[in-house]
Amino acid sequence: MKIGAIIESFAKPFDEALAEAKKIGADGIQVYAGHSFSFDATDKELKEIRKKVEDHGLAFSAICGDFGCGMYYERDRAMIDREKRILEMAKILGTNIVTTHIGVVPETENCIQYESMHVVCKELADFAKSIDGHFAVETGPEKAYLLKAFLDNLGSDGVAVNLDPANLVMCAGDDPVEAVKILKDYIVHTHAKDGVQVYPFDTKQLYAPQYYGLEFIGLDCFKEVPLGQGGVNWKEYIAALKSIGFDGYLTIERECGENPAKDIGDAVKFLESFSVR
Repeated sequence: MKIGAIIESFAKPFDEALAEAKKIGADGIQVYAGHSFSFDATDKELKEIRKKVEDHGLAFSAICGDFGCGMYYERDRAMIDREKRILEMAKILGTNIVTTHIGVVPETENCIQYESMHVVCKELADFAKSIDGHFAVETGPEKAYLLKAFLDNLGSDGVAVNLDPANLVMCAGDDPVEAVKILKDYIVHTHAKDGVQVYPFDTKQLYAPQYYGLEFIGLDCFKEVPLGQGGVNWKEYIAALKSIGFDGYLTIERECGENPAKDIGDAVKFLESFSVR
C-alpha cells in the first residue's frame, strides 16, 4: 500500500502544499477538481501539472470530483457532463480514479430518489468503464451492505468505492473492518481519516435533507479527530485491507484542526507504524 495526502488539507497554495507533501514522505496526492486545476484546464495545462507533481517524486492517487449530491437526485445534465470530463482529465493527470459523494442510498429501491441515483450513477459508471476509469463512490452516507447492493444493481465494472473509514464511523455508525470485507470487490482507493459519532442520526438529514423532505441536522452529531484518536480500529482495518490484497493508497484527509500540516505529518508516521508500505 501507499500513503497519500489530499493537497487541499494542507490549507496552502498548491506549490507549497506539494512541497509539504513531499517533505512529510507522502507517495502521492489527491486534489479537488476546480481547486488545484480549473474545470476548463487544457490537456497541455494538465500535463504541466502532472510533470510538476512527478518532479517532486509524487503521483496522483485520485481526483475528487464532488459537486454536491443534487446532480444525482436532479439528473443535472451539466454536472453529469462535467463529471465525465473530470474522469477524462484524471487520466491525463496519471490516475484513473475519480472519487465523489452521491448522496444517500435509500433503504428501498421503490422511490424516485433511488431511481434517479441509479440512472445517473449507471451513466457515469459506464462512461468510466469506456475509458478504463473508475467512478469511485465514497462511503459514509449509508451502511456498507446497502451501498454494495446499490453498486451491484448498476452492473458495471466502471463503478468503484473510495472507502473512508471515518465517515462510516461518524455518520453511518458502521464498522470499517466489516465494510472492507463487504465492499472488497469495489475498493480502489481509501481515505485515512478518523472520527467519532457524537450521537446516532439519520444521514439523510446531513447529506441530502432537501431531497427527502427533512431538516438539516447540523454538524455537531460527529467529530473528526487525528488518526488513532477516534473510532477506527486501525490495526484491524489495515489488516483487513491487506487480507483482500488492496495495494492502493491510504490518502490522508484532514478537514479541521489548527495545524493540518503537522496532523498530516503525524498521520504518515502513524500509518507507517502499521507497515503499510
